Amino acid sequence: MPREHSNSFTRCNSSGSLGVGSATSLNSDDDDEIESKPSPMSYKERRREAHTQAEQKRRDAIKKGYDTLQELVPTCQQTDVSGYKLSKATVLQKSIDYIQYLQQQKKKQEEERNALRKEVVALRIMQTNYEQIVKAQQTQPGHTETRISDEVKFSVFQAIMEQLFVTFSNVSVSNFSELSAGVFSWLEECCKPQTLKETVLKVLQRHNNHMRSQQPPNS
Repeated sequence: MPREHSNSFTRCNSSGSLGVGSATSLNSDDDDEIESKPSPMSYKERRREAHTQAEQKRRDAIKKGYDTLQELVPTCQQTDVSGYKLSKATVLQKSIDYIQYLQQQKKKQEEERNALRKEVVALRIMQTNYEQIVKAQQTQPGHTETRISDEVKFSVFQAIMEQLFVTFSNVSVSNFSELSAGVFSWLEECCKPQTLKETVLKVLQRHNNHMRSQQPPNS
């Protein structure tokens, strides 16, 4: 009887020691797995990383913008006097200067376009008036149509203008004030209706004499 009690005690003791050892082994394995897993980032670290990424994106966007400006602006497509790449401040200033230049060119072109439009309107008015005058002359009763060639018209017009330019050559053009005063004096003296009428009559008379001299004599 004592032997059996001793054996049972030994078996219980051995089984108890085995249970404790296995539990210790399981706990150590769980600790290793926990230590091997990466610890989650804290809230401050996540904010810091997000801020860093946003700042990097902002810097990349700014750099891309400056590179695009250097490609588009002709004055930025060069290096500095020292041979180094243009600074950001220089790129911005050159871009501003180029934009202002383009605005001035646009304004100048708009003014030229408006001036041309006014000239077109004036020419159309002159054309309409001329057509009305010609039509009125052709519909007058007892009017004998006498066609004059364009060559004769231009010849007479040229002679009249040459006569006016001869008198205009006496106007001083050394400065604007003298030119202004001389133009008004020239208009009052040489462009009065009576003076122009006499000039036109003289030109027409010379032209008629010239045309008669070109005709063959009657046999």
